[in-house]
Amino acid sequence: MARLKDQIAFVTGAGRGIGQAIALAFAAEGATVGVADIDPSTAQGTAHEIEKNAGTARAFAIDVSKRDDFLRAVDEFVAEFGRLDIIANNAIVFRREPVSEVREETVSRMIDVGLKAIFWSAQAAVRHMDAERGGVIINNTSPAAELGVPRSTVYSAIKGGVSSLTRSLAVELGPRKIRVNAVCPGTVPTPGARAMNNFDDTLYESRRQRCPLGRNGTPEDIASAAVFLASPEASYISAAILRIDGGTTVNGGA
Repeated sequence: MARLKDQIAFVTGAGRGIGQAIALAFAAEGATVGVADIDPSTAQGTAHEIEKNAGTARAFAIDVSKRDDFLRAVDEFVAEFGRLDIIANNAIVFRREPVSEVREETVSRMIDVGLKAIFWSAQAAVRHMDAERGGVIINNTSPAAELGVPRSTVYSAIKGGVSSLTRSLAVELGPRKIRVNAVCPGTVPTPGARAMNNFDDTLYESRRQRCPLGRNGTPEDIASAAVFLASPEASYISAAILRIDGGTTVNGGA
């Protein structure tokens, strides 16, 4: 359908999982994609996949928590492709552990990647999104922002911050024609989520059983929603938190 034809999009955490699916979906819909990930091999892998399918991509190996590195990468991307239309923020560090065992360095790292980086993306947007064309920022939040989730206190607090920041940025940047929204995935069993959370098949099966639609999500489910929010079809949508969880949250938790 080429709903993002000629758009220029920068996607963080795009080396694997949901971020990768979003980058691939943006490219399939006609966008040129900056693929950012802390792991250079996965960033290159996603960019190669896009190019293999006749798309245009550029890989960036960056730690998005570092403001100067984030802004420099976007500067380079814009210098090469002329402008910036979309930023999708997916990078996250997740440690699942009892609150009594949470270490200071864990909290700092999770906040730096999961929350601070969104501030840097907003600064990049203000620097590079055209005043007439406007642009789109898409963040990645979680039902954990609304629910009590044991052993996920830091993550829940960060995602609450992401949801709040999404709404505040939408109001502040709206006069610049920049729309700011967030996708809110339910349970999506990606390899990264399994590794970070120590989730096993038993847990994912219990979550599947709680889902009214009878299945867990896929990265492509989230990517489809991100494409919609980035597209002209969503031109009057801003400050929205789009829950994509098959109804699980309202059926007893994510």
